[in-house]
Amino acid sequence: MKRSSGWLRLLWPLSVLYSLAARAKAWGYERGIFRKRKLPGQVISVGNLTVGGTGKTPMVLAIAEHLAAQGRQPAILTRGYRGTVEKGRNGVPQSDEVALLRERLAGRAQLGVGADRYKAGMVLSKHGVDWFVLDDGFQHLKLSRDADVVLVDATDPFGGGMLLPAGRLREPLGALRRASIVVITRSVQAPSPAIEAMIRRHTDCPIFYASTRLESILRVPRLDVALPQEDWPKARFLAFCGIGNPSAFFEDLRGWGFRVAQQRSFADHHTYTAREAAELEIAASNSGAEALLCTEKDVWNLRNVQLAELPIYCCRICFELPVEFWHALRAIVRFGKAGETE
Repeated sequence: MKRSSGWLRLLWPLSVLYSLAARAKAWGYERGIFRKRKLPGQVISVGNLTVGGTGKTPMVLAIAEHLAAQGRQPAILTRGYRGTVEKGRNGVPQSDEVALLRERLAGRAQLGVGADRYKAGMVLSKHGVDWFVLDDGFQHLKLSRDADVVLVDATDPFGGGMLLPAGRLREPLGALRRASIVVITRSVQAPSPAIEAMIRRHTDCPIFYASTRLESILRVPRLDVALPQEDWPKARFLAFCGIGNPSAFFEDLRGWGFRVAQQRSFADHHTYTAREAAELEIAASNSGAEALLCTEKDVWNLRNVQLAELPIYCCRICFELPVEFWHALRAIVRFGKAGETE
């Protein structure tokens, strides 16, 4: 969200205070004033510098799937939206991201959910887990890690250059010196010299690019029926989503050749109501759309609603990473070249 210059002037003092607090926290952990806790295994952190979506969930999935394919016993440690417990009373996961991870991994990796990720990791370690992927872990400094993978969204790489609340940065750009690897996502062109030059002011760690690949279009809610690929460019869709970076989703759809009759966006993690679903269906019909299309993350927030006429489909995506990324990550974990300072 863009702010007027008047709002920026009002919020700037708060951003200064936020910056001081973030720097003090990082300095305290770097100097050993605050104690880090270490899990009995290798920890790979995936995080970013800005609020909003940069592709953390696809990256976490990619690393967990890679580790499982290598014969490891990985687990993902995630706070879950609002730090909720893994399941509610009815057995339904209380976080859309946790539900997505569970569906995609299908038992190939364990999940530890909760604000205390050290505690969750210790429980999992007693069940044979010795590789941990720390979701949204770059600012979770209390947990030691072997590698810090930091994502930078090419469409808004540095959050306007200002920290919260005036900008979108969660930490000063200097925090990039803790990064072991930087991965640039959603880049139209690779390399992106301007983005790389800014990153290089703060770190000399390896930089890679991740591309988003569309795996399939699945019928909601069961996700057991796929729309044939030859039909993807034929149908007209009303596209909607409740994610951190909705514009990126809509741009991806057009890049993949979809015919988007209309688009609607909601707040991140939005839980859809029956009324909103009905309004979406009416808007789709009025715009000539034959179906609705959302992200896979939205599926879990649609579980309490049902459309009367039109079908809903979701996009299942994955990250494609160069083989050099995996070689670099393996070397960093093996030889202890994590970005953190003990």
